[in-house]
Amino acid sequence: MKKTIFIIEDELMLADMYKEKMEMAGFEVIQAFDAEEALKKIEGTNPDIILLDILLPRQSGMYFLERIREKEEFKETPVIAFSNFDDSETRKMAFDLGAKDYLIKTNYTPQEILDKVKKYIK
Repeated sequence: MKKTIFIIEDELMLADMYKEKMEMAGFEVIQAFDAEEALKKIEGTNPDIILLDILLPRQSGMYFLERIREKEEFKETPVIAFSNFDDSETRKMAFDLGAKDYLIKTNYTPQEILDKVKKYIK
């Protein structure tokens, strides 16, 4: 059975690039482009990992992460936060909410992000 990655990324070009990379590696991919859409789409799914952009339109990725951690079924779902926003408070908050990693997008190739995803999927 394929493992599922939920990618929440508002930049369409990046979202499609990550989706294609993950699908080529054999993963099923669910995409959302903002926090509200992601909260709707995650209901009834059971992603194996979430790749979460922090800077999203309207509500931030941190808002999404706070909301899903309130739900029992997503308390243990691994989350990799990724952003070009390198702020120590946001990073700390992400880890406090159970993020496994906080990656600065410009420091990682799509392959390196895929390698991180594989590291955290059970």
